[in-house]
Amino acid sequence: MPTEILMPALSPTMEEGTLAKWLVKEGDTVSSGDLLAEIETDKATMEFEAVDEGVIGKLLVAEGTEGVKVNTAIAVLLEDGESADDIQTEAPSSDPDGSSSERAAPADAKAPAQAAPPPEKTAKGDRIFASPLARRIAADKGLDLGSLKGSGPRGRIVKADVEAAIAAPKTPARADEAPAATPATPQPSTSQIAALYEGRDYEEVPLDGMRKTIAARLTQAKQSIPHFYLRRDIQLDALLKFRAELNAQLEPRGVKLSVNDFIIKACAAALQQVPDANAVWAGDRILKLTPSDVAVAVAIEGGLFTPVLKDAHQKSLSALSAEMKDLAARARDRKLKPEEYQGGSFAISNLGMFGIDNFDAVINPPQGAILAVGAGVRKPVVNAEGALAVATVMSVTLSVDHRVIDGALGAERLTAIKDGLESPLALLA
Repeated sequence: MPTEILMPALSPTMEEGTLAKWLVKEGDTVSSGDLLAEIETDKATMEFEAVDEGVIGKLLVAEGTEGVKVNTAIAVLLEDGESADDIQTEAPSSDPDGSSSERAAPADAKAPAQAAPPPEKTAKGDRIFASPLARRIAADKGLDLGSLKGSGPRGRIVKADVEAAIAAPKTPARADEAPAATPATPQPSTSQIAALYEGRDYEEVPLDGMRKTIAARLTQAKQSIPHFYLRRDIQLDALLKFRAELNAQLEPRGVKLSVNDFIIKACAAALQQVPDANAVWAGDRILKLTPSDVAVAVAIEGGLFTPVLKDAHQKSLSALSAEMKDLAARARDRKLKPEEYQGGSFAISNLGMFGIDNFDAVINPPQGAILAVGAGVRKPVVNAEGALAVATVMSVTLSVDHRVIDGALGAERLTAIKDGLESPLALLA
């Protein structure tokens, strides 16, 4: 029997992707491990390998198709002795007892007296997956398939689901039932917004997968995470002097440490010093991590990545510097693997290199906090002796998820970061 090749889930959170490019064509013979296609997720373009051997009988999804749902059939693989004539018009569906009485007819079979209705869609525009027989019965009985939950493969609606819905007793609405919740105020539509700018020149930029994901995740973060903010000024003069000395010694090895490398190291050390703050929100519980896995925001064209430096507390400054350069380069080329930018309990977003003095960063769930780093600026300060002096001061803001970390614990964490950066020699201990 021909085998469907399904849209793969290339990361734990992937729900849909873009079929960027086919690496095979119809009639090609493939073996397990052969490359079939390039799939664009919201973050990267990844190669998809065959898991079975056979002949590509039909490509069901064209190159460049966006929004292909995970587990949607994208091609059909023929086994030895099969031909394109064996490909069914729809994927076979099995009844709960294992029989396959609802298979779609082969292309050369005689058409039934009553053709199956075309695929239906829900009110949201999502396609309803149902067998041809289930569709015919539902159409005859005037039953809305969108109201049913399928018991077939991948939630497909089969004959038994439709018959069960028809046989189910209808429960009349009770007069004392609570009224439905008031729906949220609808957002203006695209056409309504465009109408506001009628007659003005503008360019319409479609949203790619990354921008859609950023929009969804940050909206969720600001609406669902109770953020609070802690701010400190950090004097960098000792760090800058120490960094210059280290870079002079490391120059023969081709190593040049950045201030950001010290920030990563200080944050990793602080997670070990304040272990209760090394935590993430997991819905109905908090997960307290043992290692310091620190994510660092990297700006790329059209969005950003947050690659994770795992076990950062165990790595030297030069090792962190080399790893960060590698992750940033591959992030800009969109070549990171999902496991390289997912996870971590804490993140760093540094806009100081762009001249930003201070800002508030949005937490990337499920992480418990993020540090927003501003530029180091020469400012007048009062030194330990009470005299007026000039120092290089960097403003930082710690955005904290109050469900995970309380105020005093967050303050302790930020103090540990400040102490590490103001006494950088201790970071090597």
